[in-house]
Order: sequence, then structure tokens, then C-alpha cells
Amino acid sequence: MIKHINDVDINYIEYGEGDDIVLLHGWGQNIQMMKPVGDKLKGHIIILDLPGYGNSSEPPYVWTIYDYVECVHEFLKSIGVKNPIMMGHSFGGKISLAYASKYKVKKLVLFASPFKKGVEKMPLKTKILKAAKKIPLLNKLEGFAKKHIGSTDYKNASEMMRKILVETVNLDIREDVKKIKCPTFIFWGTNDEAVPVEDAKELESLIPDSGLVIYEGCTHYAYLEMLPQVIKVIRIFLEGK
Repeated sequence: MIKHINDVDINYIEYGEGDDIVLLHGWGQNIQMMKPVGDKLKGHIIILDLPGYGNSSEPPYVWTIYDYVECVHEFLKSIGVKNPIMMGHSFGGKISLAYASKYKVKKLVLFASPFKKGVEKMPLKTKILKAAKKIPLLNKLEGFAKKHIGSTDYKNASEMMRKILVETVNLDIREDVKKIKCPTFIFWGTNDEAVPVEDAKELESLIPDSGLVIYEGCTHYAYLEMLPQVIKVIRIFLEGK
């Protein structure tokens, strides 16, 4: 489905009934990278292709994280969502953090989400593909991964998306993160080469009501590498236990 919001066409899918759960993918990816999580949860699942990716159009100018936040907010208003559970991986996690610092969010789930200036690095494509072969779920997505994951993202991106990447990487949102009041759960891998695991502990310390799980030996895609365990924790978190 497509909605025209803030001068961009947003492609999205929604299914299920219950609490509104919004999933935002990482840089250079699309709906398919978050659907494995959405498919395992009960609720009204909403997954977007963020502007510039998948079947959504590019922003008309160089957007900051805050432009993405406003776009997501206007989109959610257009479909009647007022108090979502936000879940985001990497770039989508940074958007989710900024969103939760400004708008009402019921709960927040983060997968390896950068929040400081200059710490987000594109993982090497060869390393990600090598890891993908060892992870059943990522192995199924290998064809997609070859096109969308890794250092070639920057080289293959349009001039507009390159500039947006630079803006995103260089934006420090720690002061925004400190404003987050909703219950938050954070997932990370010890072998994350895109956002170091040390940042996970700092992020947890900045959000008053937060918890953290670190998976030994996992990469920037720990949420997929450890999907059954991650889903189990998320379900407990959403149930308030």
C-alpha cells in the first residue's frame, strides 16, 4: 500500500489486530528485513519502507533524522495510530529514539541503534554475507542482502541518499534520548562492527526505564541471528512481565 506523506510516497504493509506495533528497518534495507519480527508478534503490525528505500520514494531534499520522525508521525496519524509500540533496527532505531523523545510511545524496542555522532559505520558486505550463510533466516534473504547490505550501499546510493547518510551518521541525539520516558528494551550483539557493543550499555544508562540483552558472538543483525530468543523476550516485555 502507498500513502503520500510530506512530499514522499510511503510503501507499507499492515496486518493483524491489537496494539499498534510499528517496525522501522535499517539503512539500505526495506520491509523484508523487519517482517520476520512482525510475523512472530501479536498485534496490529505496521512495517514501512522508509523514504529512499524499497518502494518508497526519495525525500525531496536532504532529510535529517528529525524529518524522518515527522514523516513517520504524519503517516501514523493518517492511519489513526496515536500511541504506538515502536521497534527499529540501526537507522530505523535512531529514528525510533528521536520519535520517542518527542511523541507518545507506549513501548520502545531497539536493535543495535546508533545515537552518537560518527559511530555508525557500514559493515563490510563480504563479512555480512559470510555471516548470512551461517544464519538460516539471513541465508534465505541472501539475494536481497547482496543488493542492499554492506559497504556498497554508499557507492550505489543516489547523491541525495549519500547526503542523507552523512547527515544521519553525524547527528548526535544523546540529549533527545535522555527525554525518553517509555519502557524500553535494547538488543545488541558483541560482534557488531557497525555500532560497538559499548554503545549499548551507554544507551541503556541514558534511558531511565530500560533493559538490555547482549548476545555473545552476534553481529549487527543479532535480532535475526537470535530471532526465537529475541521474540520470546519481546513478548514478555510487551506483556509487562
